[in-house]
Amino acid sequence: MKWLFVVPGTIAVLLGGLWLVQGLGLVTIPPIACVAECETLEGPSTGWALAGAALLAAGLTLMWWALRRPGR
Repeated sequence: MKWLFVVPGTIAVLLGGLWLVQGLGLVTIPPIACVAECETLEGPSTGWALAGAALLAAGLTLMWWALRRPGR
């Protein structure tokens, strides 16, 4: 049952980390699948950095909580 929380936590950590480094301007990735007019994020973006940090923290918390629960 732990994997029901560990897998989404891992996905949240990876996605949050990506958003964080993109928001800090450390990595630039061009849009992959655009539906409308997509533009590459140029330079740092406070909004994406904060969203990435929040999702990263939520994913780490979820994984920590799931892994410290006693097994049944």
